[in-house]
Amino acid sequence: MPSTTADSKVPKILIIGGGYAGFYTAFKLERILKNGEAEVTIVDPLPYLTYQPFLPEVVAGSIEARHAVTSLRRHLKKTRIITGKALDVDHSKKIAKIGIKGSEPFELSYDQIVMTAGAVSRTFPIPGVAEHAIGLKTIEEAIEIRNRIMTNLDKATNLPAGPARERLLTFVVVGGGFAGIETYAEMRSLVSYLLRYYPNISFEDTHFHLIEAMGRIMPEVSQATSEWVIENLDKRGAQIHLNTQLLSAVGGKVELSTGESFESDVIVWTAGVMAHPFVRNTDLPLDDRGRITALASLQVVDGEKLIVDAWTAGDGSAVPDLSGGGVGGYCVPNAQHAVRQAKLLAKNIAASIRNQPVKDYFHKNMGAVAGLGIGVGVFQFRNIAITGIIAWFMHRGYHGLAMPMWERKLRVFSGWIWNFILRRDIVAISATKEPRLAFETFASRPK
Repeated sequence: MPSTTADSKVPKILIIGGGYAGFYTAFKLERILKNGEAEVTIVDPLPYLTYQPFLPEVVAGSIEARHAVTSLRRHLKKTRIITGKALDVDHSKKIAKIGIKGSEPFELSYDQIVMTAGAVSRTFPIPGVAEHAIGLKTIEEAIEIRNRIMTNLDKATNLPAGPARERLLTFVVVGGGFAGIETYAEMRSLVSYLLRYYPNISFEDTHFHLIEAMGRIMPEVSQATSEWVIENLDKRGAQIHLNTQLLSAVGGKVELSTGESFESDVIVWTAGVMAHPFVRNTDLPLDDRGRITALASLQVVDGEKLIVDAWTAGDGSAVPDLSGGGVGGYCVPNAQHAVRQAKLLAKNIAASIRNQPVKDYFHKNMGAVAGLGIGVGVFQFRNIAITGIIAWFMHRGYHGLAMPMWERKLRVFSGWIWNFILRRDIVAISATKEPRLAFETFASRPK
């Protein structure tokens, strides 16, 4: 799509963020726009999209980490890709400042901007959380959680019973939404499987705690379904603390509002998301939650005033949910909305370039499905609930097909097949955190 000539009249479309919304907007624009009709640039610090619904399975080792991400360069062949950070945006001048590590920031002009910066983990000023907890929004975090779990078991098997060993075998997740429950269940499934390789560690030696401030988990499903999940996890040795707040995690010591306390080396934070703070470095309008305000057509709006040539979609946007199913009247931040918004957004951008009318985004919830470890899942659509292995197959089928790009789908499905034949991979390569350690240790130095 970049023009073969330096034609200044060709509209320049700048996409900030290469997640679901940004990637699919660029992907669809490549197919909709004719050669020379527009130039598209996407800016993101990472050269890949992470399929976040697979992060719990990456933690469990059911999916190879590289297969849960999609290369931008491989699949956006007509889009200019800048692996850097957008530092600020002045839409009144239609200029964005871009920073690339190792070089000076530069300005990039555009004609239309697409804000799809996404979301980050939402945390609270709880002592010790910033220092000791880890989120689950990125592939790197999923890999680290897996490595920590397996390294802890390696350490614990050589220790006598006592506080140090118990700390290594205590695992905590904060947040009882879908991400938290799926991660928690996959962690329990992983550790239960690994125990066959650690004869010195019994099932009773391992402790799992999920902390949820509300009186229930998984608000996307019915009360009865959520209670089934709690009962299932309880049978598997995974305790859920409802109506409980985390007061402190200083030094890895978890202190709860119920008065309970225990120590842990693995504290995973999944208690919600918030719009990426970067959007505050723009002159675009935000709501009280820091999201860019938009019409159902995905055009940015400031009250009643349309912000011309500015678009938004995904987790960092406040898009009205015309189906009536959204929280507070807006689309909830999930992949289901982000992907579908992006596909319409590309069509609307093309329509605006061609002076054609734009359309409003409308999507009814297709239900909720979650994987809770190998062979266990839940599915909820209105009053229909399915639990157990059938729901688990539905989870794998839905997300396997929803994974972007067929080459990635095939890698994921083939990985599942090989795991079934060869069993779960139990290798953790934690040394990647210090890849030069061995070389530095033994390297000869000048006398």
